Amino acid sequence: MSQQQGVTQPVPLSPVRLRCQKGIPPSLRGRAWLYLSGGKVKREQNRGKFEELDSQAGDPKELDVIEKDLHRQFPFHEMFVSRGGHGQQDLFRVLKAYTLYRPEEGYCQAQAPIAAVLLMHMPAEDAFWGLVQICEKYLPGYYSAGLEAIQLDGEILYALTRRVSPLVYRHLEKHKMEPILYMTEWFMCAFSRTLPWASVLRVWDMFLCDGVKIIFRVGLVLLKCMLGTREKLKACQGQYETMELLRAIEPRYMQEGFLVREVLEVPVSERDVEREHHVQLKRWRKNRGELHCKSPPRMHGARAIMASEPPSRQDLRQNPTIIVESPLPPPQPTPQLKKGEKSKEEKSKKKGSMKKAPTVMEIPNPYPLAGDPQRDPQLPLRDPQLPLRDPQLPLRDPQLPLRDPVPTLRNSTVQQPLVNDTPLPNTPEDSPPPHQPTLNDQSLLTVSPLQKSTQSLSSIEADQDTYL
Repeated sequence: MSQQQGVTQPVPLSPVRLRCQKGIPPSLRGRAWLYLSGGKVKREQNRGKFEELDSQAGDPKELDVIEKDLHRQFPFHEMFVSRGGHGQQDLFRVLKAYTLYRPEEGYCQAQAPIAAVLLMHMPAEDAFWGLVQICEKYLPGYYSAGLEAIQLDGEILYALTRRVSPLVYRHLEKHKMEPILYMTEWFMCAFSRTLPWASVLRVWDMFLCDGVKIIFRVGLVLLKCMLGTREKLKACQGQYETMELLRAIEPRYMQEGFLVREVLEVPVSERDVEREHHVQLKRWRKNRGELHCKSPPRMHGARAIMASEPPSRQDLRQNPTIIVESPLPPPQPTPQLKKGEKSKEEKSKKKGSMKKAPTVMEIPNPYPLAGDPQRDPQLPLRDPQLPLRDPQLPLRDPQLPLRDPVPTLRNSTVQQPLVNDTPLPNTPEDSPPPHQPTLNDQSLLTVSPLQKSTQSLSSIEADQDTYL
């Protein structure tokens, strides 16, 4: 909030933070989580590391514990419903690789649901680097032996409850409710085993963007909703009743829209978390001594992570997901031409342009058909300069006989010859020969104009032959 002339104005949010508060689209959530957590930069800086860890054997004791926890992570989800399925295999690979990546920390059962949620949105290698970033940047020391970091954050939550909801703080103090009793699973699993699935995704969107303060805010909202009224406190007259109430949170308080709205209204910032962290750490050292686990400093959100490890342009290079990268062939040297010399392509283009198609003379048909368009009567039927025929060629072959002067009529009666004194059977007069059409076939009697002109020309030539 900013103050100007006595008026309090809200600080404008960045587009990324506003998008995370409204909810990241499901199609982009996996890539967005990897970018926000810094897992993409970590992966590009350690190329081949996951494959190297995956190929190693691992500690048999750690692997035995991991195998026992595989079927417990989201058993009704399609990825983890079958034993030995691809979901459980990838979960085993990710958890085994982390035990080899951080052998001093080993495996913690609360890491399994974190890795399972990541695997639902990204491949195994990306989920591994996302798990590394959550364990080292967002929740450092949570999964180390002794759980000192989670106990310290429990004291921070207890102190923030006093400021946000004094009524809840007095009730917890009255019944001596240690924070480690009710907040361990909330914080170590990032509410992945407490809230409905839609609410888990919305909380993780804000958690990976703004850091651990979102986890504190969600815990404060649940405490205030379940223990924030006197009517509810009357039903909790002891430690056992209070624990049972916190284990069975009403669904209306975990609903996506209600929870996100309440989380955004909680007045807790990263500065408040860091201030309480220094206070509780000082008190821890005074009462219990130094911490046995030296965890790295906590990063509050994506902006702090990128500021601590600024990515290079190579780290943020977007690699294609389908097209396989391959080296380009070396460029071929272009031959140097002498002065005035032309290349082969220019010569071929010049030759192609010089070729011309031969002109085709169209001769009109002197015998038009019935469906042809009417021609101009003034135009000649043929070229008058061309001769009708070659005068040196004879009109006909002189060796061929002339036509029969006495043609045989079709319907005349012919005397059949005798073969062995037996007359051959006569053909009926009304039946034509097989190779001739019948007189009743009207379609064959129709003669086109082209056929008529052809018949007239043939008759004229025949008369000329007879005359000769």
